[in-house]
Formats: sequence, C-alpha cells, structure tokens
Amino acid sequence: MLRKFFPQDKNYVLEEAQLSLEKPLLAYLVDFVKVQYLLQHNPLGVVDETVQRIQHHQSDDTSKLHEFYMVLAGIFRYRYYSDNQLTFIFSGEEPFVRYQYEWESEFKKWTKALCLHKNFLMGVLELTVFFPQEAEARFIGERLAVVAAGFFEVKIHPQKGIQKKSA
Repeated sequence: MLRKFFPQDKNYVLEEAQLSLEKPLLAYLVDFVKVQYLLQHNPLGVVDETVQRIQHHQSDDTSKLHEFYMVLAGIFRYRYYSDNQLTFIFSGEEPFVRYQYEWESEFKKWTKALCLHKNFLMGVLELTVFFPQEAEARFIGERLAVVAAGFFEVKIHPQKGIQKKSA
C-alpha cells in the first residue's frame, strides 16, 4: 500500500489495478483536458501562442500528476470499497480485471465532470503543457487536490487521510 487514505484502506488488489492503469489514464486525462479547454475557452478556434502550445503538446510526462492520481485513486477506494474491502465476484472474472474496469470507467466519468471546473483545467494544463518550476508545480498539484476534495465533498488530511466533509 503506497498510502493509506483511511483506516480500512487495505485492498491491495484494487490499488495494484489502479497503479497498472496510471499511465494510460493520465494520458487520457491530459488529452481530454486539452480538448475541453479549447472547446470551452476558445470556441471560435482563434489560434494564438497558447492554443498552439496546447495543440502541439506531445509529451507523455505525467509525473507531476502522480500525486493527484493517487488522491483520486484513494477517493475511489474510500467511496466504493471503504466498508467491505474484499468482495466476492460470482461472474468468474478475476478481481484485478474487474477492478481495472471499474476504476477506468469511474476515472473517465470523473475526468469529464472535473473538466467543468476552470481551476481543474488550468491546473492540469499548467502541470503538463506549460511545465512550471518545481516549487510552483507542487502548489498547482495541491490546488488540484483541493479541487478534487471540494468536488467529492471530502477532506484530505495529511495524517488522518480522507474524511467526509462536515457541514
């Protein structure tokens, strides 16, 4: 377990499934964010320096999004597997494959929903297309975690992990 987000966070098979999909899902996230940014903030298709940088961006370095990905993975485990970590699958599927499918489909739904928030779009673009300094990248990464915490109505405490946000 890389990081326990709540006391019962012990589903190692689910975590391995999530980690195995990190690279393709983060590539999907970056591509989706680029398209959504252009659709939402440049509907006329005016090409300027910023738009060109976004359109021509080819890097597959998503390392600056790793911590954000881990937060989303922890939130998924907290929301769907916090009370019963090990479930019986009667369809004959391997748990690893089942978890991969569930995680991938939920991650893509969350990506679409998070892209409605300008701070999320800007944060992902700043971390992947516009390459900030290391200290700045950490600040932007923390901003993404705050957006996620607000979106999912949870608090992410450094020592206590994920907790429901109190009213």
